[in-house]
Amino acid sequence: MANGSRQAAWEFFGAELKRRREDAGISQVELGARVFVSGAYIGQFEQAIRKPQLDIAQRIDEALQTDGIFERLWRRLINDRRYADYFAHAADLERLATKICDWEPSVIPGLLQTPSYTTALVVATHPFAPDELVQERVTARTERSQILRDATRPEYWAIVHETVLRVPVGGPKAAAEALEHVATMARERKVLLQVLPFSAGAPANNGSLRLMEFDDAPPAAYTETSFSGSLLDDPAVVKRASRAYDLLRGAALSPEASLALIQSAAEDFRRCTSTT
Repeated sequence: MANGSRQAAWEFFGAELKRRREDAGISQVELGARVFVSGAYIGQFEQAIRKPQLDIAQRIDEALQTDGIFERLWRRLINDRRYADYFAHAADLERLATKICDWEPSVIPGLLQTPSYTTALVVATHPFAPDELVQERVTARTERSQILRDATRPEYWAIVHETVLRVPVGGPKAAAEALEHVATMARERKVLLQVLPFSAGAPANNGSLRLMEFDDAPPAAYTETSFSGSLLDDPAVVKRASRAYDLLRGAALSPEASLALIQSAAEDFRRCTSTT
């Protein structure tokens, strides 16, 4: 499903939610209380600014006695195999964010990856996948990265562990090209990038972490491990995630020193290709 048609479908979800709620004579605040979110969140669902998680869609069905329609709509809209199910919500919010802060301990952040680097990652995690599926995943990630080239691109910060610079994902040539691309994006000021060096010791967060801010909605955090991810919007939890990011940023090298280290790592990989 194309991005435009997906957004239109979520707008239908929101419009249907508003219609059913008003037909039941329930305010946004009242419905929010019944499904354990704020009335403002119900308004954001109705405007397709935010997408409810599955359990909220199920509670809406219960509260409005809609015979499972919102759960079925949710499952239909989230069924996009270009993304892992647990990442689909974060991908939707990514396009609305005014500021994104990424922390990646083991791979280059998705928004900064090259196609060859992404291909190597997809094949490593899906070794028996058909070429069609691999290409869909690579294309989806490449399309996501276009937000950094839009005139309205978000302010983008990224911190990576030094491990990211040392693992030859896709082989030395692909790894060198990937790091050179990251360096180019940093020089073009598309990203403010820092590296957490080995000498910093234990990181403040072990899994990947993303913070997102919006013009007309509260901030959100997204955390991910190898097999699952969680979109977090509880203010207290987001605050704790922001603190972890601040600790990572404080321990990381400066952007200038980080860029020099990235370029040096890319040159090391280039030397490997020239001697083989």
